[in-house]
Amino acid sequence: MDRRSFIKNTSLLSLTAALHSGLNLRADTGKYFDETVKIGYLPITDANALLIAHQIGLFKEEGLKSDKPTLMRGWSPLVESFTAKKFNVVHLLKPIPIWMRFANNIPVKIPACAHTNGSAIVVGNHKNIASVKDLGGTNLAVPYWYSMHNIILQKLLKENGLTPVIQDKEIPLKQNEVNLQILPPPEMPLALVAKKIDGYIVAEPFNSFGELKANATILRFTGDIWKNHPCCVVTMHEDVLNEQQEWSQKVINAIVKAELFISENRVETAKILSNEKSGLLPFDFKVVDRAMNFYDNPVYAQIGANRNKDIWKNNRIDFDPYPYPTATEFIIEAMKDTLVEGNLKFLDNIDPKKAVNEIIDYRYVTNAVNKFYKTPSTFSREEKFDF
Repeated sequence: MDRRSFIKNTSLLSLTAALHSGLNLRADTGKYFDETVKIGYLPITDANALLIAHQIGLFKEEGLKSDKPTLMRGWSPLVESFTAKKFNVVHLLKPIPIWMRFANNIPVKIPACAHTNGSAIVVGNHKNIASVKDLGGTNLAVPYWYSMHNIILQKLLKENGLTPVIQDKEIPLKQNEVNLQILPPPEMPLALVAKKIDGYIVAEPFNSFGELKANATILRFTGDIWKNHPCCVVTMHEDVLNEQQEWSQKVINAIVKAELFISENRVETAKILSNEKSGLLPFDFKVVDRAMNFYDNPVYAQIGANRNKDIWKNNRIDFDPYPYPTATEFIIEAMKDTLVEGNLKFLDNIDPKKAVNEIIDYRYVTNAVNKFYKTPSTFSREEKFDF
């Protein structure tokens, strides 16, 4: 696997580690509103619901016009373009809109979850890593400091007696230390093959790609660590949600219907989005299909990667649109204790319970779930963990 063919097959996502300090976030305050749904996305399975809503005509079914989703090559340009209102619907790692609103006073809201689970910890075959405890003394890559990946990984390490650190690779690691670094997802499998890192945690389909192309091993699925955890969320502008209520409801209706469609048509979804058809996810079908559907594997069971599969009844990736308050509270609280490079002072005065209602808009997703789901939802849950 060479660099050129890797980038050709996956498209480069340049995730910058300077998101929280280097963006030019100037919100567009203009009153003009374009009713066309304009989606910005990164080519990962986190975006599936937005892509399917466009590709199979669910926005059209709601009476809306949608432009072909625009593939962005990094979180920074996606956030900048969304803030400037070049897009009116995006998916973002859940900690990002939290940072946008509370650190930068950008009036954004989360009206729905884009998916749950859908990430994993992957390790290379050049080290004898058979359990989380074996990660001591290794170098791991995360896609971004403010991400569910970084939060879950650090919680897992601490619960297993390991200490996350961020330091120069020239400094020897202690046996209980795990060194973390930011790395763009497409670079992760390549870096693993080159032994520049010992493992990584990231969204699909880069885990399935790592398995198929980099001889990597899944150590733990994140959905097996935190049951049905949110990762990427639908993010929209607060003024649009307040002033364009009929339009906003139709948008969320389409996304909720898309998540239902994906849950019931997982293989077909992989075909629709992969290079076999639309190419909205620039991967071969076998890569996307594995990321969507390959979870019941004896090798995973032997390692313990999916040890809660039969208990929690989840999949490698799932789609539940409701943003549960308990999950958001946990994320905000966990962000305060997560090691990052950058200024975390904006978290000091945030009360997670109060912040939930400031960052989440429950109106439209509640209506849509009540309308389209066959069984009523309680809109509450208990967060379950297995570190």
